[in-house]
Amino acid sequence: MGQTFEIKDNFYLNGRPYQIRSGSIHYFRVVPEYWRDRLEKLKSMGLNTVETYVPWNVHEPRKGEFCFEGMADIVRFVKLAGELGLYVILRPSPYICAEWEFGGLPAWLLRQDGLQVRSSSPDFLKHVEEYYRVLLPLLKPLQITEGGNVILMQVENEYGHFADDTEYMEALRDMMREGGITVPLITSDDPREESLGCGSVAGAHPTGNFGSQAAQRLKILEDFAGGGPLMCSEFWVGWFDHWGNGGHMRGDLEKSAADLEELLRRGHVNIYMFIGGTNFGFMNGSNYYDCLTPDVTSYDYDAVLTEAGDFTPKYYRYREIIGRYAPVPEVKLSTRIRRRAYGSAAVKEKVGLWQSLDLLSEPSESPNPQSMERLGQNYGYILYVSPIRHERRLERIRLWKANDRANLFVDDKRLLNLYDRELLEEHPLEEEVREGQELRILVENMGRVNFGPRMNEQRKGIDGSVQINGHIHTHWKQYPLPLDRLDALDYSRGYTEGMPAFYRFELNVEETADTFLELEGWGKGCVFVNGFHIGRFWEIGPQKRLYIPAPLLKEGLNEIVVFETEGKAGKEIAFFGEPDIG
Repeated sequence: MGQTFEIKDNFYLNGRPYQIRSGSIHYFRVVPEYWRDRLEKLKSMGLNTVETYVPWNVHEPRKGEFCFEGMADIVRFVKLAGELGLYVILRPSPYICAEWEFGGLPAWLLRQDGLQVRSSSPDFLKHVEEYYRVLLPLLKPLQITEGGNVILMQVENEYGHFADDTEYMEALRDMMREGGITVPLITSDDPREESLGCGSVAGAHPTGNFGSQAAQRLKILEDFAGGGPLMCSEFWVGWFDHWGNGGHMRGDLEKSAADLEELLRRGHVNIYMFIGGTNFGFMNGSNYYDCLTPDVTSYDYDAVLTEAGDFTPKYYRYREIIGRYAPVPEVKLSTRIRRRAYGSAAVKEKVGLWQSLDLLSEPSESPNPQSMERLGQNYGYILYVSPIRHERRLERIRLWKANDRANLFVDDKRLLNLYDRELLEEHPLEEEVREGQELRILVENMGRVNFGPRMNEQRKGIDGSVQINGHIHTHWKQYPLPLDRLDALDYSRGYTEGMPAFYRFELNVEETADTFLELEGWGKGCVFVNGFHIGRFWEIGPQKRLYIPAPLLKEGLNEIVVFETEGKAGKEIAFFGEPDIG
């Protein structure tokens, strides 16, 4: 039998005032075997609610193909929270930000010219509606009004910081209502009058996202809303890291503790993040202000729990504060989690990328290079190959409409590594060439921008042309490399020193445990453990070790495959019992 959750002057659960004390856990950033552990720890800090985004690109990775299994099993996650007596806030808007690839939007949207994301464009709304026809029937029975434990849902996320298309917001709201969503709706925006105005919609309660100055922010929110409960839907207790930022981001515990107390004293809070988790695979997002700043694999966020689920001083300090406003239950943790330093493993076999192309990709040909999206590819790398025909000397080269990082070669000679804004410029060369040699350009998608106006400019690879010595060079063969066929690799095919390559390792494990992989002496690339993509590494840091949860390992022999692009390969890799994220 359904219960009620209402928004009046306050939040009311079955007619009684209810204080939301929530924490964020993204089910898609934590292996399912550890969901219960993270939820139990959330409850034991005195929180009564868990919040999560719902990433569209996880659930519809290819147009019309849906996934709600394994790490994408949102129904299981919500029901598990209910078993532990926790309520749930869901944020199923098409866009989530979340430092997640393309802000949760599916990359295949970019294949269509002229489509404007996060807008009332009929082309965009048609895709959202088709997604919601599948998603919302799964969420509908989870609502508190239907006997479930979901109490709130969000219409869109921080839209007031992006645009002011009211018709778009109204369309999303109406789709949710028509899809059977009956719980109260919210919006969440930066607490400035203009952001709140642009991001609000009739029928949804406005809330704020902020990490400091709680008293001032709540006052702005109160003045705008003109009544109703005050809620910080994202109380930022840390921040995220991007490659090359110089060190792990850490917040000020005492300042955040004071803000948490103010939020609990005056209203409601969702702590972002309770646990950040991991950007497994190629799913990290990026930001772009003056330059591209892709996020690291770890989404530790300086959260209440570490990436690997450890308690922090923040946990104990927050629990003490929460205990002043509500009983803090005793919760027996039911998941046994172990740590192991497994030592080192030497390279067992290796094979070059050039030697493996036909096993990993089916090439296509076109006069000018095409972007990943136009070729039906979402993530990873793409290789462009073209024979030298007319040139006898490469004097200068320029890539048009290229993103994000390119390694350029002539046969087995590395010419240039270009990153971000370097891709906008023409570069001088002094390279003698001959007919029949190949120009090879390996481009990496470093993670699509997840925030701001550049979201409509996120095609990866080369979407324009390649200009050599002032003229456009044509006749390209293109190899999409999402790296989803590594089981086809043949390590007997050969290897060229200094070129992109795959390295295979074996790790013998008597007892599975969490561990942390270090690649000292390696350049840049990504790692697969028993076929599971655990994320990217890059020697520039700040992250130095990649988290491997125990459920990804098995007793006995484990296979680790490292793909490295810079020609910097060590002789071994090492497994530690502790992280090192800078």
